[in-house]
Amino acid sequence: MSAHPDNVMYDTLPRFPAPPTGELDEIMRRAFDEAGVIILDGFVSPDACDQLKACAEALIDAFDPSEHASVFSTTSNAQHADRYFTESGDKIRFFFEDGAFDEDGRLRQARRDSLNKIGHAMHDLDPAFDAFSRTPELAAAAASLGLADAVIIQSMYILKPPRIGGEVVCHQDSTYIYTEPETCTGFWFALEDATVENGCMHFIPGEHRGLLKARHRRQADGQLRTEVLDDTPWPMERARPAEAPAGSLVIFSGRAPHMSGPNRSGRSRHAYTLHAIDRRSTYPADNWLQRDPSLPLRGFA
Repeated sequence: MSAHPDNVMYDTLPRFPAPPTGELDEIMRRAFDEAGVIILDGFVSPDACDQLKACAEALIDAFDPSEHASVFSTTSNAQHADRYFTESGDKIRFFFEDGAFDEDGRLRQARRDSLNKIGHAMHDLDPAFDAFSRTPELAAAAASLGLADAVIIQSMYILKPPRIGGEVVCHQDSTYIYTEPETCTGFWFALEDATVENGCMHFIPGEHRGLLKARHRRQADGQLRTEVLDDTPWPMERARPAEAPAGSLVIFSGRAPHMSGPNRSGRSRHAYTLHAIDRRSTYPADNWLQRDPSLPLRGFA
């Protein structure tokens, strides 16, 4: 580890065995503060990963693609005009990969190997996802990072399917889940081994101390638009892979720039992501993700 003008340079991202109680110790918290990301191996059991995958597959099997074939793009803003996407903050909805359909509108692969993700309220609407998302260990991890009154704002089951799994361009999650002050924190579970080969995430450690580069806002007409706040290029030469065996938890700041490459391998890369905010912060009405008041926010416990 060597000094960098404004940040900390890492050869690899900080990684630790998961603490038994979930609470991060001082060394872990310092690593998170410096890098903006931390990997905790073995946070959940292989059985828990397999059970959540089975629940996701049951949801996929019950989904009728003819109801709505929405494509989620990770490199363009095509989904901005799609109400199926913009109104999914308090629902369970399914989003296909760009490239999932052939020129005749038929899926090129099996349904479960064609979806980009499921979102964005499984943690509140499905009992299995609710149980996985709310544990004493997760509550302790969030509290130890300063989220004194953490609530879960969204959940995503990300499939990164074989051969057509899309690239995710470099971004900050606080662009999309913005609070004042900023409290967005990501909790990303590897349900299958995530490697460079099948499109694991990459982070630029220390860059979370820089500026928020964009805000994704809901306009008066319901459309979504990204406002660029700083167009300085990311220092991509400092990006480091977040390879994570199944059961690992990657926790990262909402300002931590991250991305993932395409998955052209024959193996999927299933993951489950939660985003939490501190209830004491202000959640603006122009954030894209809004929820019906009948589905109040709840924490990790």
